[in-house]
Amino acid sequence: MMERKSVGIKYFAVLIGLLRDRQGFLEEIRQDIRLPNKIISLLVCSSLFIAIYGGIIGAYHSWMQALASAIKLPALYLITLLICLPTLYFANIIFGSKRTFSQHFALVLTAVSVTSVLLFSFAPITLFFLITTNNYQFLILLNVFIFALTGFIGISALYQATNLVLEQEDEGSKTRKKILQFWLFLYAFVGSQLGWTLRPFFGTPGSVFELFREREGNFYLSVIQAITYLLGFRS
Repeated sequence: MMERKSVGIKYFAVLIGLLRDRQGFLEEIRQDIRLPNKIISLLVCSSLFIAIYGGIIGAYHSWMQALASAIKLPALYLITLLICLPTLYFANIIFGSKRTFSQHFALVLTAVSVTSVLLFSFAPITLFFLITTNNYQFLILLNVFIFALTGFIGISALYQATNLVLEQEDEGSKTRKKILQFWLFLYAFVGSQLGWTLRPFFGTPGSVFELFREREGNFYLSVIQAITYLLGFRS
């Protein structure tokens, strides 16, 4: 029991190290220092924080939806990372990057971890509105805003981090920076569409529990419909 607690503390110590001294943490990634420990720790901590948030939003519908969302939401972030990471890695390698796949993986995980901590910090606010309102469209838009905000901050942190970890002053550095800018857009686009594919995370009030819904429409159309409904343009 004590060993498990100490292992858990070590995982969180790595995350705290990232939050308190991001510059030093990224420098260790650049120098390939203890990468396996960093990767495992960030995976465990970020998955736990995101799962907690997923469980909270799923509880709006039922305990089954809470359990499903607690599994699906971390899976959403991890699967998006696994889909998009090879593109970033091989594009950088082609244009002269010397960084390993593990360094790329650890770097992107720092962004996911920052996002997970921010989601966890929003959890009490989300829980408050879940308890105090029954307006489904409002709750959907509130969480779209929270996911967009935390995702933007995480992506911004990743963009800044790459300047230290991935960029070297050579003839390919400008090209790699343009590749990164395109990749960040791709990452956000894939993540939002994958989230739509893995829905529901809330569950429509009064409906039976569904692990997944039929694929129809898209994420962006759904957001527009929720806004128009909330503003009273549709009954």
